Amino acid sequence: MNIRRQLSIFVENRPGMLARVCETMAKKNVNILALAIQDSIDHAVIRMVVDKATDAAHILGEAGLLVIEKDILFAEVENRPGILSEIAERCRDAKLNIEYAYCTATEKQKTGCVIISVSDPEQALKVIKL
Repeated sequence: MNIRRQLSIFVENRPGMLARVCETMAKKNVNILALAIQDSIDHAVIRMVVDKATDAAHILGEAGLLVIEKDILFAEVENRPGILSEIAERCRDAKLNIEYAYCTATEKQKTGCVIISVSDPEQALKVIKL
């Protein structure tokens, strides 16, 4: 588990916006490691963790997109029942608020990836200890 920079990209909620963002990243050889989209009626927030966050934020800004950077926890965890419960309980016990999270794994994978936005990433890193 480590702390990484997540990019939140604010876009119109219309066809082609995700393609625009992904194409911009690909052209500059930036690899997208994790992605989640939160939508509303006319806008969306694309949250992504990439291998070159500072470069990506600059590139997207030059493309006219609003980008906000935030520290998040990025963890490769065992793919088993209860792992998310353990993380949430440790955060609760340390009085840390989990603001949002997203994760993925397939049934065949032994590990999965969890991205967590938490009120104090440095403290969470100390108490979760996976």
